[in-house]
Amino acid sequence: MRKYLFLGISAFAIAIYLTNASWLAGTRSGKPTLIAHRGVYQTYNRENLGRDDCTAIRVFQPEHQYLENTLASMQAAFDAGADIVEIDVHPTTDGEFAVFHDWTLDCRTEGKGTTREHTMEYLKTLDIGYGYTPDGGKTFPFRGKGVGLMPTLEEVYRAFPDREFLINIKSGRPQEAVQLDNYLRERNLPTRGKLRVYGSEKVMEKIRKLRPDAWVFSRDSVKQCTYRYLMLGWSGYVPEACRNGAVVAPNTWHWALWGWPNRFLQRMEDAGSLVMVLDFKHRSPGGVHGIYTPEQIDFLSTDYRGALWVEKIEVIGPYAKTKFGLEN
Repeated sequence: MRKYLFLGISAFAIAIYLTNASWLAGTRSGKPTLIAHRGVYQTYNRENLGRDDCTAIRVFQPEHQYLENTLASMQAAFDAGADIVEIDVHPTTDGEFAVFHDWTLDCRTEGKGTTREHTMEYLKTLDIGYGYTPDGGKTFPFRGKGVGLMPTLEEVYRAFPDREFLINIKSGRPQEAVQLDNYLRERNLPTRGKLRVYGSEKVMEKIRKLRPDAWVFSRDSVKQCTYRYLMLGWSGYVPEACRNGAVVAPNTWHWALWGWPNRFLQRMEDAGSLVMVLDFKHRSPGGVHGIYTPEQIDFLSTDYRGALWVEKIEVIGPYAKTKFGLEN
């Protein structure tokens, strides 16, 4: 009896191994997808950073002249190798969508109050570089240089008709999904590829109903996907939460993902999802964040064909070109 039990367990273990053997899946075609968070932007000190803290007063000494969510920043990101640029949007009182990160204006600009409670006409008058200081208020290197640089969502799409963007809806109100859908349909946007959007799960549920072909995810859907796959992925099953969205592959425990790398990537690609590598080692109260340094992706093989969520595209773009053998 013990002999048959041992054989049964051995056969089951071999079946699981073969089901999840990466080498049997072969390598993926194409190239890695680089997602530039906020474009090229001024990075900042995340130590003891609270979710609502002003980051403009925590920036490091400037290494370049770009400010996040501006057309120049997006162009620089694409020039550095980005395939997709992540942007943040807010509806305005005059029917536009402003591309701006913060919920309020007080941190980065000379304006006051909630971003969405103003007209786009007013937002265009603000200096989005006003509040940046790397030395506790002694100097403000971007003050006066960001006047009128806050773009509308339409301006972004029109400026880059052959490029792709990932839209972050900052609100948790489902009605905002309807507003965004109407706004894009009236203007025949996006001009290339499918709509890519993420935000709160309630808003994303609405987007999925309005745009069944959209690429959509939320923090909740990513968590559900990861946890359920860890429990059931050994069987080859891909949870519903993992379909047509994003799947996170933390750079510290990617080994726990059944079939990593090639079998895992194949399953998620077949499910219509994009696997994104993030940095899980240097977590902050706001959650995990993207890739800053080449060392954070050195664990990836040269034939990796998923995505990278990148914070410093100006550093990672050129490095990825060499590491993965990317063409211009």
